[in-house]
Amino acid sequence: MKLHGNARLTPYSRLQAVRAMSAGRSSVAAIAAHAGVSERTLYKWQKRFRDEGEGGLRDRSSRPRRIARCTSQQQVRRVLKLRCQGLLGRDIATRLHMSVSTVHRYLKRYGVARLSDLEPKPVVIRYERQVPGELVHMDTKKLARIEREGHRIHGDRSLKVSGAGWEYLHCVVDDCTRIAYSEVLPDERKDTVSDFFSRARKYYLSHGITIRSLMTDNGPAYKSKLMRRVLESHDIRHLFTKPYTPRTNGKVERFIQTATRQWAYARSYPHSEQRTQALENWEHHYNHQRPHYGLNGATPFQRLARRTEQPAER
Repeated sequence: MKLHGNARLTPYSRLQAVRAMSAGRSSVAAIAAHAGVSERTLYKWQKRFRDEGEGGLRDRSSRPRRIARCTSQQQVRRVLKLRCQGLLGRDIATRLHMSVSTVHRYLKRYGVARLSDLEPKPVVIRYERQVPGELVHMDTKKLARIEREGHRIHGDRSLKVSGAGWEYLHCVVDDCTRIAYSEVLPDERKDTVSDFFSRARKYYLSHGITIRSLMTDNGPAYKSKLMRRVLESHDIRHLFTKPYTPRTNGKVERFIQTATRQWAYARSYPHSEQRTQALENWEHHYNHQRPHYGLNGATPFQRLARRTEQPAER
């Protein structure tokens, strides 16, 4: 059991006090004064040590052994049965003549506090293209601009930074190799998105990867006519994710999560320009040096080299 933050003694210190009592080197009053506890407490520890050994000196739960008027298991089963029928907590309480707080306590304990908890979990379908460029994922992440350090860094909430605006991290990730290309841009309009994808396509092409299809969400910029013309001009198929289902585009979502944690919010930046400048080095580390657990510990460019040397069977 986790010790209380203000615990007077640890189990080891209690053991030393009990042994000092058994040795008789000092009076019980002196030992208690040194330990900062009462004599009664020392005698309690001594009895526990005599009955249970060292295990008896550990902290115990303050939960009572018996609870008066405790809800029976049969009543709890009734609560869960009505919950499975879709009833709300207050309706269950009214029908079974119980308090709403008691009903909600058992609903939370058994993991059905929300009606959505009754719905079956969606089956996780994992997929991975075998050829580099066969499918790439694209998405954006909204980032607050930095003009100076905020209260999260210096701790003074009276010195707030407001009105700095936003900037956007645009990302493309190859499904097969996980090679990523990203830029920080001022907006996510259709011309910005289209130009970014054109640069990303050239980046992949410089490494021998020809993009055949692109997966995005249903954002206006991705569904624009300009984006469609760019993709059609290079014979690239455009796939859209199911609305409100970001896991469909999970590889780029996971890359964004890693980038924000290890780059954008990894340290304090005095200004957005310094954060943007740090992106290139971090992305090189991600592509060339960082082991990717989804690739069995290989880096994205190591996966590219292996697939280029030994093309996978289609």
